[in-house]
Amino acid sequence: MNREEKATNVAALHERFRKATVTLLATSQGLNVSKVQQLRRALKQVGGEYKVAKNTFARRALQDTAFARLHDLLEGPTGLVFGYADPVAVTKVLVRFAEENNKLAIKAGVLDEQLLEPAAVDALAKMPSREVLLATLLRTIQAPAVQLLRTMQEPGARLTRVIDRVRARMENQE
Repeated sequence: MNREEKATNVAALHERFRKATVTLLATSQGLNVSKVQQLRRALKQVGGEYKVAKNTFARRALQDTAFARLHDLLEGPTGLVFGYADPVAVTKVLVRFAEENNKLAIKAGVLDEQLLEPAAVDALAKMPSREVLLATLLRTIQAPAVQLLRTMQEPGARLTRVIDRVRARMENQE
């Protein structure tokens, strides 16, 4: 590999780090090609990507990114998992795959410039997805307005019920 190819690889990795919302490190030593392809497909479905790169290239690509904390953890065979959309969904896929395949181990991750140990990555994977959190937030925001609307409509509804009862009594007396 000549210098131009190396520089191109580092630039491509740097671009991935720059676009990612979460990056996770995993060792996948001993995984066969079909399992790695299965992981790549699962990650792609949730807006993620699995990449294997030389540690020296990855260290250079980390410079001036939010994931610089991973620099010292790039030791031995390491796979890079990039999440571009929902960090929880990507983490869930990786943790589930690691549970099913004991040859994959999660080393660490970085989210919002915070270094995540393997236990923190597991905790992140147990969080509800972005869509569920947004729905919960929307429900919480709408609750006071819905209650206010019900309160405002109640006097009119009571009046309607009273009028219906009076009408029913009058019809029964005839």
